[in-house]
Amino acid sequence: MSAKTQVMIGMVIGSLLGGYVPVMFGVSAFSFTSIIFSAVGGIAGIYIAYKLSNH
Repeated sequence: MSAKTQVMIGMVIGSLLGGYVPVMFGVSAFSFTSIIFSAVGGIAGIYIAYKLSNH
């Protein structure tokens, strides 16, 4: 699997998990908080997948 594919998978998984975190605390899935956490999770997923693919 190429590094680009791994980074894209990391972005998708990170954004899904980041968007779900506020839902666990009772906030709506369509709130601004959920959107922010989704973006942060996507960036974290990209970073982690990039580091793992270059290892």
